[in-house]
Amino acid sequence: MTPNSRSGAGRKGLATLVCGALAAGGLAAAGVTALEPGAANASSHREAPLISGTPQYDNTDVYAFVSPDKPDTTTIVANWTPFEEPAGGPNFYPFAEDAQYDLHIDNNGDAQGELLYRFTFDTHVKNEKTFLYNTGPVESLDDPDLNITQTYDLELLKLKEQRLVSRTKIADDVAVAPSNVGKASMPDYATLRKQAVHEIGGGVTAFAGQADDPFFLDLRVFDLLYGGNLSEVGNDTLKGYNVNSIALQIPTHMIAESAEQPIVGIWSTTQRKNAQGHFTQVSRLGNPLVNEVVNPLKDKDTFNADAPWNDGQFLKNVTHPELPKLIEAIYKIPAPAEPRNDLVDVFLKGVEGLNQPPHVRPSEQLRLNTSVKPTAKPKRLGVLDGDNAGFPNGRRLTDDVLDAALQVVEGELLGQKNDLGDAVDKNDKKFEKAFPYVALPTEGSRGPLAKGTSGGNDVRNELGDALSPVARSGGSSEDTTLVAASAGAGALGVLLIGTGLLWWRRMRRHSA
Repeated sequence: MTPNSRSGAGRKGLATLVCGALAAGGLAAAGVTALEPGAANASSHREAPLISGTPQYDNTDVYAFVSPDKPDTTTIVANWTPFEEPAGGPNFYPFAEDAQYDLHIDNNGDAQGELLYRFTFDTHVKNEKTFLYNTGPVESLDDPDLNITQTYDLELLKLKEQRLVSRTKIADDVAVAPSNVGKASMPDYATLRKQAVHEIGGGVTAFAGQADDPFFLDLRVFDLLYGGNLSEVGNDTLKGYNVNSIALQIPTHMIAESAEQPIVGIWSTTQRKNAQGHFTQVSRLGNPLVNEVVNPLKDKDTFNADAPWNDGQFLKNVTHPELPKLIEAIYKIPAPAEPRNDLVDVFLKGVEGLNQPPHVRPSEQLRLNTSVKPTAKPKRLGVLDGDNAGFPNGRRLTDDVLDAALQVVEGELLGQKNDLGDAVDKNDKKFEKAFPYVALPTEGSRGPLAKGTSGGNDVRNELGDALSPVARSGGSSEDTTLVAASAGAGALGVLLIGTGLLWWRRMRRHSA
């Protein structure tokens, strides 16, 4: 439960570190007694029964990494609303107004957040008498033709023992990047993205808006593990879909406990306002795939509503995982012996000597050692391939977390070497080199052009312009004259006069 408000190791080295910790009794030292349930009331792509029906509140992924172009900062990216079909108008994909979108940071390993960054959103409509998301080509976030817009407030809550110490509003009414309707409506979406990146003070940079879904994997794993014979593999299921992203770039000294203790744990949650006006947590996410393939159906909704310090109730799902047994049954690959203490160390505590904080309380978080500098050439398997700046030390956009997690689950760290994977090794779109790093969203109008048409803007834009609030309210006498003249002018006259009207209004807007 969260506070409410709206009023250096390579593949061999990693195995040595983990096995050494287990030999020293790592699990026993942090066993079930260290995970006693506390007072508390995680998510991916449609991974739990309840949250799958409310996608606006559904966390899909969390990423945390030392910023490659600003290594004194840490970037956190959290995504919501899975499987956004780009052409899903006319309402497209706003953030929910009755939700609190939270980013949690545990900087001392006690499974409780010391810092919480909270985003809350408002929706604004210029003209309610049209069904259009935009009433003409959109050139900026404050363009009058962008009919539906959103803004957000950002608060920083400082906590101790889950009790509120201070609350500070650090951003107010900040513009959100819209859904990418299409090239006719948003001919230069990259400019809109840049305008939605905001310096909010103290060296913190924020972004909220639509993005290409950065998770790349073949979700046909759920068809009896890729068809039961690996016939269904190698297709990026999320290609072409978008998500709603929230991103923060924060000076590392603001989130780490100290230079001597640079390891932070990160997760995201969504809280939704209920009928009584109280906020209830409905979604939670730290490491990828945990609630999808680690927790059984009986635990999924409970996990989404719970908190890391209460994760002892799910320990058996990690020490006795179901997935290796299924792989053994279908593909005859022997499942590693249980209990799986290696998974406890990697996914609940962090790797000793790399991203395990001292006196750690095991819990499900994405753990990042912020002192590990980014590499110029990231390796997709991260730590498994000798790249300590990657997963499971945080998670970069380019990390192939499915392959890495699958190989670990199948005993890579226990000497059962394997190269298992889904044959999807990279995202279909290239990521950006600067914050917020996520790729631009796929546009709604991306199909083939009709025969005899070109890719440029045409009279369809003038139609949208005619429906804008200025035209509907009568506008100036010049507007009225032009519109009246077009009434009997025929198709060519409509095109010429409409084009002139659009040009004239734009000139007037820019000169104002």
